[in-house]
Amino acid sequence: MFDLQASKVASLKNDLLSGLTVALALVPEAVAFAFVAGVEPLVGLYAAFMVGLITAAIGGRPGMISGATGALAVVMVSLVANHGVEYLFSAVVLMGLFQILAGLLKLGKFIRMVPHPVMLGFVNGLAIVIFLAQLGQFGIHGEAGWLTGTLMEGSVIDVAWMQGESLYMMLGLVALTMAIIHFLPKLTTAIPSSLVAIVTVSGLVIFLGLDTRNVGDVAKIAGGLPSFHIPLVPFNLETLTIILPYSLILAAIGLIESLLTLRMVDEITETHGSSNRECVGQGVANIVTGFFGGMGGCAMIGQSMINVNSGGRGRLSGIAAALFLLVFILVGSTLIEKIPVAALVGVMFIVVLGTFEWASFRIIRKVPKGDAFVLILVSAVTVVTDLAVAVLIGVIVSALVFAWKHAKQIRVEKLEDDKGSTVYKVHGPLFFGATSHFLKQFSPRDDNQDVIVDFADSRVCDHSGLEAIDALAERYMNSGRRVHLRHLSFDCQQLLSKAGNLVEVNVIEDPRYFVATNA
Repeated sequence: MFDLQASKVASLKNDLLSGLTVALALVPEAVAFAFVAGVEPLVGLYAAFMVGLITAAIGGRPGMISGATGALAVVMVSLVANHGVEYLFSAVVLMGLFQILAGLLKLGKFIRMVPHPVMLGFVNGLAIVIFLAQLGQFGIHGEAGWLTGTLMEGSVIDVAWMQGESLYMMLGLVALTMAIIHFLPKLTTAIPSSLVAIVTVSGLVIFLGLDTRNVGDVAKIAGGLPSFHIPLVPFNLETLTIILPYSLILAAIGLIESLLTLRMVDEITETHGSSNRECVGQGVANIVTGFFGGMGGCAMIGQSMINVNSGGRGRLSGIAAALFLLVFILVGSTLIEKIPVAALVGVMFIVVLGTFEWASFRIIRKVPKGDAFVLILVSAVTVVTDLAVAVLIGVIVSALVFAWKHAKQIRVEKLEDDKGSTVYKVHGPLFFGATSHFLKQFSPRDDNQDVIVDFADSRVCDHSGLEAIDALAERYMNSGRRVHLRHLSFDCQQLLSKAGNLVEVNVIEDPRYFVATNA
């Protein structure tokens, strides 16, 4: 009993402290992504608070952190620029409705279809994006280029870089932060090393009067409680046509990023979250956020990694992070604004090192070339565009690679039985990618009058396979041969338009399966 209570106390402490660590790292991220979307800093901070709180409470993955993200912000910017922030709030509400619908329809299970090479590419690409996003912090304070480099996720274009003493100071504080995070766990795990690093580096900067950029130089975060606000847009069809495309894209990106992050946290913690419940949780969070003046959000892989690595496992960690963030906004802004940016950059660099799958360099020569290509492709597309496009391309390319491999597996064995009939034994799946190779292996003019095609070791997978069998039967009938089709399922027999009457039925031996078709 004592051990159980001690374990609960330790878990509670870890969740609270990791939540505090995450909240500190959330501030500059939320502000940054607010500027990416073209809205005020508090709009991003409110989104981080509300989305983080609600998904932590009712979402499908304890320990996962959600908030305003760059993947969503880069989509929002054109809507805000062309129509204003009120249309953004409306789009976020509609986005939430789509996400709830996806959860109720149990579409979250389709995340299982994402192949492992795509997952590795997503992780590596996102690690690179997080790294590139931090490089903007090494720009000269006050320059417009620095603002672009900091806020555009992964963009370091037009950054006027630090030089001399300010650069060395920044690098030194970043290195100190990373060293504390790396070595402290070897001495003690009682307090999250990231939190100790932030507090230590902040103390050094404040007490020694070191000249370096702090959170307050990025934006002022002081504010009040978010208030209920119905978006001030016309409730008509024109408004719907404006926000609908954005809402669909935002919902898709949000769910893809959230569900892939969920899978990653599952693997790290060796536990299982609920993808459909997470869809509903994200949807509810975004609807509430839209009505309270927030920009919406989804799961954040970087912050989730900070939380998990700091010992946060339960729902309390995410709830604590959201509540600490609210406290910062209401009463703690003056203290938080004194935290040096270098400390937070150091934390994110450690996240990059922990997120990137370094083992992929070792296995890339051992895995099939198709998988290696998909891994590199997804990583590159994630950096160049966004993760939703990257994952979609990765899944499509993986499917094509899979189809190509299996298309070459179909094999037809030709022999003659004791009755003088030509017998073709088909081996391997018959589907759209294999039909051409399948038909090439038959020679009606060279066969005997009686021909048997045996599908005992094959399976017809789709409508293209059925069409190939129909075309084969027509070729044999035009050449005056009698053809018999054996070991096809009843479903195949019913769907074959020309060769259905050529199927020989054997109730005991015939397989039972259904064919994917639009019929």
